[in-house]
Amino acid sequence: MTKVDLSPRPVEAMSPRQLERRGSLLSAALALVTEIGVERLQMKQVSERSGVALGTAYRYFSSKDHLLAAAMADWHRLLLADLVGEVGAGRSASPTERAVRFVRRGMRAYQRQPELARLRVAVATSTDPFASEALQGLARADRAALGAVMPEVPPASGELVRHMVGHAWQGELTAWVTGRTTLDDARTRLEEMVRLVLTPYEPPAPLSS
Repeated sequence: MTKVDLSPRPVEAMSPRQLERRGSLLSAALALVTEIGVERLQMKQVSERSGVALGTAYRYFSSKDHLLAAAMADWHRLLLADLVGEVGAGRSASPTERAVRFVRRGMRAYQRQPELARLRVAVATSTDPFASEALQGLARADRAALGAVMPEVPPASGELVRHMVGHAWQGELTAWVTGRTTLDDARTRLEEMVRLVLTPYEPPAPLSS
């Protein structure tokens, strides 16, 4: 008997109408997360809020975890674009100070949207393979944004530096969301780590006459 492929449709294969439905599901999921939290959200609620039939919703997302990971990744990518636009305006600053401003403003954005911070931490532990794909895309977006903020870091070490900063950001968000630290302490540690990692790439101080 032929096995039926139940994988969700790839985004690149979607028609404009399908992309519209997918966007409606993502928007509804984010709205519900901010209203009722991650734990209480159900796919049926997202279906009703978005106007997309429940059976159709599963053609786009394999599970609640997949939907939430994709919604988180989309929101975070928009945040990154804003952060790069804001921080990139100060190109006269050092790479360290640009990176510090980048993570500081990023943490403030999650402070304003605490349910989305909880969402990011919750989806990070998902074992759904399609959710994992979405989270890998989020990590790539993080690294690309950090690369735009600190282009002075040489390619040979840039990937590792971006990886370290991204993981530190995730770790401090997790510590805050789970109540193991305060937001101020999490932000301070993250900024100190950024300074420590980027100090070797600071331009040399001008020689005094």
